[in-house]
Amino acid sequence: MDKILRVEALESGYGTMQVLWGAEIEVSKGSITTVLGPNGAGKSTLLKTIFGLVRPWNGKIFFKDEDVTLMPPHKKVENGLTMVLEGRHLFPNMTVRENLILGAYSDRAMEKMNESLELIYSLFPRLKERSEQLAGTLSGGEQQMVAIARALMTNPEIILLDEPSQGLAPKLVMQMFDTIHKLKDEGLTILLVEQNVFASLEISDYAYVLNEGRIVLGGTIDEIKDSEEIKRIYLGV
Repeated sequence: MDKILRVEALESGYGTMQVLWGAEIEVSKGSITTVLGPNGAGKSTLLKTIFGLVRPWNGKIFFKDEDVTLMPPHKKVENGLTMVLEGRHLFPNMTVRENLILGAYSDRAMEKMNESLELIYSLFPRLKERSEQLAGTLSGGEQQMVAIARALMTNPEIILLDEPSQGLAPKLVMQMFDTIHKLKDEGLTILLVEQNVFASLEISDYAYVLNEGRIVLGGTIDEIKDSEEIKRIYLGV
């Protein structure tokens, strides 16, 4: 399977504090790849560094075989790589539809805007029902739908998802994972960071385990789910 994203020996951090220590991952086109690890392992920093919100100190990032290590986020979006940040980051005083349209700012996105809206409303029928409602009045689950839908409006090839189930009611968590799987069915590639380990493994093709800023394990789901590293980190055995 073609590798749409490759990360080689990536190092980054904040100020003088190093968080990533030579992280290496590969993401196959059309797959769901999950990055697992305990709190503070550097998972969100990995996504933010790939996307360009955190500047890499060393290493390389390749998207579709192009070196995008120092490419700014808006250029990555224009090339088909987008991210949904933890915490949703909506415009609360704008309607759902207005929030979505903001995602279609590039030429790439504008060309497919109507098709993207059609896809979004098929994936999230509730957003169609509430398209004229202010985003700030939606439930937490609905706001997360808008955040993912706005990323879809950029017409991406790959989406980086940072903790999409965080803060959701338990009954909504599985709906969120079902939606992520549907995105794969639509041909999208997903790189997922998620604390809900076992639910994320259920929908993923590949996984990596990040611990203290280093990739300590990587492979197919069958290789990962019964590994001693997973048991040690999450089950304490």
